[in-house]
Amino acid sequence: MIGLGTLINTATVIVGGTVGIAMGDKIPERVRVIVVQVIGMVTIGLGLSDLLKTHNMVFPLLGMVFGAVIGELMRIEDRLQGIGEFIRKRFAKRQESGPFVTGFVTATLLFCIGPLTILGAIQDASGATPQLYIIKGTLDGFMSVIFGAIYGVGALFSAVSVLIVQGTLTLFGTRLDALLNDRMRIELFAAGGLAVMAIGLNLLDIKKIRLGSLLPGLVVTPILVQLFADHTGLLR
Repeated sequence: MIGLGTLINTATVIVGGTVGIAMGDKIPERVRVIVVQVIGMVTIGLGLSDLLKTHNMVFPLLGMVFGAVIGELMRIEDRLQGIGEFIRKRFAKRQESGPFVTGFVTATLLFCIGPLTILGAIQDASGATPQLYIIKGTLDGFMSVIFGAIYGVGALFSAVSVLIVQGTLTLFGTRLDALLNDRMRIELFAAGGLAVMAIGLNLLDIKKIRLGSLLPGLVVTPILVQLFADHTGLLR
């Protein structure tokens, strides 16, 4: 069934977030903090493993730099926060703005950025058993328990983002795969690794990075590969 993986992943986020909200006050603060820190460290590790697979660090570097500039000019982070604030006012009026928006944006970007999202969409579009999204959904489910306990309803609404983003990617999964060659995939995933590492840094409260502004880099990077690695040979 095409799209089954997306539905499974969305369901795990909903279930995990609901459990987290229900258990919120029962999970000691020190437990929540240490679990988020572990998730942050693992997230950085996952991102670094993808980044180190690059054949030329120039591509993810320039792709994310140019993409971040584009993201700031487009004010993507502010728009994401605006969407979170709109949803809060519409569906969770009693929820405080800060935790809701932070939970929505953080969970959305953590669940929707990364190689598993793209590769899983291609697999999900084929109608084969969506193993990648099942694995991703399991991880997201555990993370959403903690996010639900910390941020409340905001984290739960990230399930809507998962459904829309992964559903859209799945619909165009076959075409998306056809547009990318092996080198473009490698550098795209390396750039995605940088974005995933940024999420980890935010979770660890090391440095606040405007995650939404990094999204265009995932588009710019494979374009740079197409322009400079495949044709000119200047940056192989």
